[in-house]
Amino acid sequence: MLKIGSHVSFKKDTQLLGSLEEALSYGANTFMFYTGAPQNTNRVPLSDELTLKAKEEMKKHKIDINDIVVHAPYIINLANGDENKYNFSISFLKQECKRCEIIGIDKLIIHPGSHVGLGEDVGIKNIINALNEILPTTKTNILLETMAGKGSEVGKNFEEIKKIIDGVGEKDKIGICLDSCHLSDSGYDVSDFDKILDKLSDLNILSKVKCIHINDSKNVCGSKKDRHENFGYGTIGFGSLINIIYNKRLENIPKILETPYIEGFPPYKFEIEMIKEKKYNKNLKEDVINFYKN
Repeated sequence: MLKIGSHVSFKKDTQLLGSLEEALSYGANTFMFYTGAPQNTNRVPLSDELTLKAKEEMKKHKIDINDIVVHAPYIINLANGDENKYNFSISFLKQECKRCEIIGIDKLIIHPGSHVGLGEDVGIKNIINALNEILPTTKTNILLETMAGKGSEVGKNFEEIKKIIDGVGEKDKIGICLDSCHLSDSGYDVSDFDKILDKLSDLNILSKVKCIHINDSKNVCGSKKDRHENFGYGTIGFGSLINIIYNKRLENIPKILETPYIEGFPPYKFEIEMIKEKKYNKNLKEDVINFYKN
């Protein structure tokens, strides 16, 4: 079964119910959201009533809450050696895990972090130590996102991801979120995705893949830029992205679009249509603008 969706909003007055309604308007059967702004610590109290209504609606539309994912805010950096920033990241990630538990979401995606000049080995050690403090306190599964490799990012290749997983005690609570744009920008050739999956299998971490971010890239393979492009409009291309989505080895894994808005409008309704029909829409951007303006 195709599990396709996108990043959606999580607003104070509608919360999970509003996120679901937005996803349904795009024709999605899964989605991803932040429980607050991704750039700061502002968080509204969670409404049990709205969460319950959302879950009732999910059942009506045959959406499995286990396919829904939360993304942690960017301000969390578990690789940072600064004591105050490091302790803040651990504390805040624990809070985010708790919010996931309250809502009933069991998958939380994080950027592994940036070592800010300390070196990969130290950054990885810091991440491992942080996860070994966090994971015993929660039922939430934490998914490490593969990164593009800009700056001092940790997680720019599978070997670094594996080192983190190997160092974690509660391995049943750790997973991976692949990002097609990040993989390409970090130097992986995503045009033959089975080779990438074979690499993960060789490292014995393929079973850890629990989510995939489906994004085209504005830059060439290996650029280490991390700039997303709309579906089929970038250097990865429509065919390669479709092949990732419909790869049999990834059949039951939720795929989430994080492609850029077009003149302030979400493209996801039209991108999901392209994906379902397996047909490239050369007028995507015009269609999005016309739909929301008219």
